[in-house]
Amino acid sequence: MAGPSRLAAITRRISSSPYQSHSHPKIVTWPAQTRPYTQYLSRPLQIYRSTSTDPYLNLSIEHHLLQRSHPDSTILFLYTNRPSVVIGRNQNPWLEVNLHLLRQGLPPSAPLDQQQTPSADTHGGGAHIKIKTIPVSLVRRRSGGGTVFHDAGNTNWSVICPPAVFDRDRHAEMVVRALRRLGVDGVRVNGRHDIVMDVDAAVGRGYGGEEEGKQTFKVSGSAYKLTRTRSLHHGTCLLRSENLGRVSGLLRSPAEGFIKARGVESVRSPIRNVGVGGEEFADAVIGEFRRMYGGEGAGDRVVVCEEEALMMEDVVKGLRELTSPDWIFGQTPQFTFSTHPTEDDPRERPRIEHSLPYGLQAHFTVRHGDIQSAAVSGLEYQDSVDEASQNEILSKALVNQHIHHIKDWRTTLKQASPSPVDVDDAGEWLNHIFGIQTPGVKGDRSLAETTIEMIAQTKVAQYLSQNSD
Repeated sequence: MAGPSRLAAITRRISSSPYQSHSHPKIVTWPAQTRPYTQYLSRPLQIYRSTSTDPYLNLSIEHHLLQRSHPDSTILFLYTNRPSVVIGRNQNPWLEVNLHLLRQGLPPSAPLDQQQTPSADTHGGGAHIKIKTIPVSLVRRRSGGGTVFHDAGNTNWSVICPPAVFDRDRHAEMVVRALRRLGVDGVRVNGRHDIVMDVDAAVGRGYGGEEEGKQTFKVSGSAYKLTRTRSLHHGTCLLRSENLGRVSGLLRSPAEGFIKARGVESVRSPIRNVGVGGEEFADAVIGEFRRMYGGEGAGDRVVVCEEEALMMEDVVKGLRELTSPDWIFGQTPQFTFSTHPTEDDPRERPRIEHSLPYGLQAHFTVRHGDIQSAAVSGLEYQDSVDEASQNEILSKALVNQHIHHIKDWRTTLKQASPSPVDVDDAGEWLNHIFGIQTPGVKGDRSLAETTIEMIAQTKVAQYLSQNSD
């Protein structure tokens, strides 16, 4: 932690800040543990803008504001994240996310000559061209709601206020007014408390709408967290995202037809950019927030810098939690996976493209990523054995295995079987369904290991490793 003299120097006016506006010139950086820090969190009206694009850090800052601010205060927090898929507190990543595509990353939008880097050919054919990809983070937030995609073309808005004045539409309507001031027509809050935009059918061709001659697109969702003393409402507004065409694939899991979840499932909607810049949007939302709660000059506009935020013990504690695979995967509510219709889940299953053994059936009950019960049958044993007893032994051996720690289902099934068994096809299919890379193709790593590896490459994670106890 920095000393008092260093922390005292953190709070200062920034005349050249890119977040400064002519109508509201007072901008200060967020102090960490000095007197001004407590002064800001006790003020009735607070406005914060993060300069970090780390989704785990921004959500940790938001949680810190929720927990540590005065219970009667009202706070606006604005931030933009790097490419991320953010699932709700009670959602299932295997159901909500195509984990294979997420691990591959996004294709770049730069010109082709800026996308390629030479890499060695391990098969003796000389150098070959490797296409750079943009990493996508997987995040589980602390609030409820559905899965959303974040990138530099989105701005996230968050309002924290006393529960007595909380209303699910109040601050979504605030954002709608801000968009209208920027000249965005057709925006409104719908019955699901999301912000949608109605456009002429000729402009938004391809989707059905709620009004004749109109097509309706979602431009900002809503999620909430309510405590005894505070309420949080946040959303992400699609401004100028370059990745709209890629979102659908990321948010469509191959396991969808085989999993029945107890948690919250996302409601898919057509999406659209509103076409305004991030700073324009931030200024407009801040203006509406001030008009709602105190007038044009109310509330200092405080810039939250990454370095200062990482000095906060509560923020770092929250960051370590959010980046843990035990949080991202291990907090998944109970779900069942089955290859065939069951009494509990009688849906018809999707057609399986892989060449699986005829009669293969698998059924798992999973809680917090841990297999609670398993029943596997129809595998092809290489010797003449009592298949029923072999299946029972194999199934029991799968119990208490954590799905996000499995590196390869082929190895897991072979080790669980008391007799030699052909599991290559079944194992490859389960790898595909649960988002595990096939060894020999893209590395022998579990979901937990891949997640840790991706997070470790970020600047914030490197700070944490250098400052670990």
